[in-house]
Amino acid sequence: MPVPDEVRTRAEELRAEIRRHDHLYYVLDRPEITDADYDRLFRELVSLEETYPELVTPDSPTQRAGAPPAEEFRPVRHSLPMLSLGNCFSEQEFEEWVERVRRILGRDPAGYVCEPKLDGLSVELVYEQGGFVVGSTRGDGRVGEDVTANLRTMKQVPLRLFPYQGRVPGLLEVRGEVYMERAAFLRLNEERAKRGEPEFANPRNAAAGSLRQLDPSVTASR
Repeated sequence: MPVPDEVRTRAEELRAEIRRHDHLYYVLDRPEITDADYDRLFRELVSLEETYPELVTPDSPTQRAGAPPAEEFRPVRHSLPMLSLGNCFSEQEFEEWVERVRRILGRDPAGYVCEPKLDGLSVELVYEQGGFVVGSTRGDGRVGEDVTANLRTMKQVPLRLFPYQGRVPGLLEVRGEVYMERAAFLRLNEERAKRGEPEFANPRNAAAGSLRQLDPSVTASR
């Protein structure tokens, strides 16, 4: 099916706009639009590319999970891609997702676990023989930023695993979210305001800005 010129132009506009917002959000930690507005742009592009597969380009935002690693940090290649989670905005979309899960499994799922979304910075922790050896951000899903020294300053990150039944795994990769609780966010912004420094827009930006520091002592202080 031929692609109408206006559709091709719209896809190019969406790709450029999404890339710009990705850079603002992931690299500069300075978002200009809400997550919902970003999702609408992204979903519109996904819809166009699903309708006209020939519109998909290797550098399309739909073909990646996040943002490229900043040049200041050593790149770390993930053993398996760190992909982003999908989302839905209505009960119908949720039911459609459940049906897709049923088709994939060939049966009804045993159950679901739901929890509030923690908006922070995705990271991967790698343990070898029970010891924490490297920590990285998600980056573009395949290559992230080495933030090992910064993660070591966080008391919530175990530097060594406790043995289970007398053993620890030879290799363990843990993926999760670094986030900042609202009370800590408000306290940090209050301190920054007193020093005449710009305040963070939201807890997610504060968490990302605190972790992605070239000086680990800054991370430790927050």
